[in-house]
Amino acid sequence: MARHPLAGQSPPESMLVDVDDLLDAYTARSPDPAVPAQRVSFGTSGHRGSALDTTFNEDHIVAVVEAVRRYRVDRGIDGPLFLGIDTHALSAPAKRTALEVLGAAGVDVMVAPETGPDGGFTPTPAVSHAILGYNRGRRSGLADGIIVTPSHNPPRDGGIKYNPPHGGPAGTDATRWIEAEANAVLEAGVETVRRISVDRALALDTTHTHDYLTAYVDDLGAAVDLDAVREAGVVLGVDPLGGAGVHYWHRIAERWGLDLTAVDTTLDPTFRFMSLDKDGVIRMDPSSPDAMQRLLGLRDSFDVAFACDTDYDRHGIVTREGGLMPSNDYLAVAVWYLFQNRPDWGEGLRVGKTLVTSGMVDRVARSLGRGSYEVPVGFKWFVDGLVDGSLGFVGEESAGATFLRRDGTPWTTDKDGIVACLLAAEILARTGDDPARVYASLAERFGRPTYKRLSAPATAEQKRRLKSLDADDLELREIGGQPIETVLTHAPGNGAPIGGLKITTADAWCALRPSGTEDIYKIYVESFLGPDHVDRIAAEVEGIVGEILSPGSRPLREAP
Repeated sequence: MARHPLAGQSPPESMLVDVDDLLDAYTARSPDPAVPAQRVSFGTSGHRGSALDTTFNEDHIVAVVEAVRRYRVDRGIDGPLFLGIDTHALSAPAKRTALEVLGAAGVDVMVAPETGPDGGFTPTPAVSHAILGYNRGRRSGLADGIIVTPSHNPPRDGGIKYNPPHGGPAGTDATRWIEAEANAVLEAGVETVRRISVDRALALDTTHTHDYLTAYVDDLGAAVDLDAVREAGVVLGVDPLGGAGVHYWHRIAERWGLDLTAVDTTLDPTFRFMSLDKDGVIRMDPSSPDAMQRLLGLRDSFDVAFACDTDYDRHGIVTREGGLMPSNDYLAVAVWYLFQNRPDWGEGLRVGKTLVTSGMVDRVARSLGRGSYEVPVGFKWFVDGLVDGSLGFVGEESAGATFLRRDGTPWTTDKDGIVACLLAAEILARTGDDPARVYASLAERFGRPTYKRLSAPATAEQKRRLKSLDADDLELREIGGQPIETVLTHAPGNGAPIGGLKITTADAWCALRPSGTEDIYKIYVESFLGPDHVDRIAAEVEGIVGEILSPGSRPLREAP
């Protein structure tokens, strides 16, 4: 795909979302459940859409929250529900709608105080941390949570996801149940759902304010050695990207005595302060060099700097020497460091990774005597291993990760961008090397992989065909000039369907999967034999896909 001419630059006024129109559409437009695109659809992380497209409107939130309420009753979940939101324009009205439904049902709801130091916003990891903290040692009266966020998606989007009592993203069984029930509500009409006014809901004794910020920040030392960071005098910079954790950084610096500067604490639902992503879209993605232009321009001012996406479950690490680290590189560094510097972690702990995460993670893990636990795309697949303590670190190529507390017990069971960022500071403080230099030493030892992700448009039928592929559908013996060692349709870690397939050779791998939330399919390629080998494999896979989807196939483009 050709790079957008404005990539990396500030967006012109014409590209900014009209927030008033967006908010009007939230209440004015009603989805038609007979239109597939307007139904509730849970992808890898909840339901997402835009009010302007009639895919994320008040009716959707009523239906999803009512479905969650019914799920709680069906599963006997009767503890408090922790409710958090990010800073997207649609998140605040969706929160109000959720409170109207939950309040009418008598559910105990825990919300951040809107006049508090966090501004009423709650990072995804703070919700997961709160659920785990409340449920620790309990066998009944368990808590769960709802998080209103479309992650790093553009400002016009909204999203909502459910986290059960284990604190992490809901599994497939739960999301299918909630999705089906929500669509049944849409079909019956949302007027069948009991609601009360938001003012009345806020006044109920079942609606409680919860200090997510203090509980999370005061506990950070249990996951990251912030005393070492303070004592080493590491100079830190952070670009909050106008997200849910924008007010957390000052408290973190104050509580732990860190030399940490937030370069801009602006909150603006148009996100006009962002630089445009590679495709010319405003996207709060901390792993994108184009979206991170502001912090990259300041990298010489700090020993290490970082950013998170809008709900703070993704990380981006900027170093003086390396600039913005590719997310795969940083995951490998985190594995190398953590498993050598957490003496209370058990010997049997493994490294969790999605099947499209770099093979460098596997090589580093093996060198440390640790096994890899490879799962399909989606953080939900890591939850059980984090809860039972069999996985020490888990990560995915799209810059999502979390890890255990220093004592080997669960910290969060959802992605945590904050601890992933602060770990970079610990690595520098304890080793004297910034993470980019650490990765360079790993590449010298294990080889330097080249990684590429591609995407192309695909219809629902084409996505269905790709998702149902079987190893026997490919009459291949080699790819990229190397014999094929495995063709996987199920993840080797947990045996769950990939929803596509992965091909491996001695020095490379490629994976093909349809997106769960967009009308596209994705191809991932990595090789330890250089960029020419990656391009060769990508071209061969493109030809394979073309044959499968012909005549409706479209050329691949490099994903943003």
